[in-house]
Amino acid sequence: MSTHASDPLAALGSLPGVADAVDSVRKAVDRVYGHRVMRRRSNEISSEAALRGARGSAALSGADWALEEVRRRTDFSADAEARTVGAALRLGAEAGQLLSIWRQSPMRVLARLHLVASGDAGIPGGSAATAGSGTVGDSVGRPRLDGETVDEPLVHAPLPSPSEVAGRLDGLAELIVAGGEAPALVTAAIVHGELLALRPFTSYNGLVARAAERIVLIGSGLDPKAICPAEVGHAEQGSTAYLAAFEGYLSGTPEGVGGWIAHCGRSVELGVRESTAVCEALQRGAA
Repeated sequence: MSTHASDPLAALGSLPGVADAVDSVRKAVDRVYGHRVMRRRSNEISSEAALRGARGSAALSGADWALEEVRRRTDFSADAEARTVGAALRLGAEAGQLLSIWRQSPMRVLARLHLVASGDAGIPGGSAATAGSGTVGDSVGRPRLDGETVDEPLVHAPLPSPSEVAGRLDGLAELIVAGGEAPALVTAAIVHGELLALRPFTSYNGLVARAAERIVLIGSGLDPKAICPAEVGHAEQGSTAYLAAFEGYLSGTPEGVGGWIAHCGRSVELGVRESTAVCEALQRGAA
């Protein structure tokens, strides 16, 4: 059996507020999975959750579009906001295809997520302007190098050096591959927070971090049908609350890290509420 010494993620379950958050999330997820609509129309709920999650994640990255606009649009190349929404939609569609790879090779999955987010354009703007020792396109799907800048519209915390990024990514990957007894919410929140702190890529780090959180929640078995989009809850709580909780994570204090995990838990619960509303609408014949 794992101990907290060999399973550091499990140790985080004892931080202030975390046990209550884990329990509350589990109960909320169980309730929506027990909804009668889920027995026959779960695929529709999953599709709608992916759409709404993508909208929420894009909103936090500066493209706060109405849901119906996201649903209606087919061209996501017109400008920076459109590219952000398109990236979020692609990540939502890709996440479920990477579950089996995540536990074996998290770094491979993160590289794939960035590649998918970047699309054919490489990064926002899609030009071949130089960045560091290579072109913009050269930066896709790999951690940033010395001299490369990061385009992340929401998070402006100090950037760790590329060497620190490499070491911390390796450590995170080792924890994922080793597995352990940590609740899914704890692992998902730490993956999300660490990627946001590191911002390992030159672009789309927030979108990738939230997509990775989603992969953990689905792959862990907490939300196997992908109907509890935490991105919805992150957006609903707002960027100010998101950044305040993230600052707590960066502080490294028990209260700060516990507060970040609890914030992520509340986001999952709000995602559950969103999907419950979709279930109710389908039951009434309104969707």
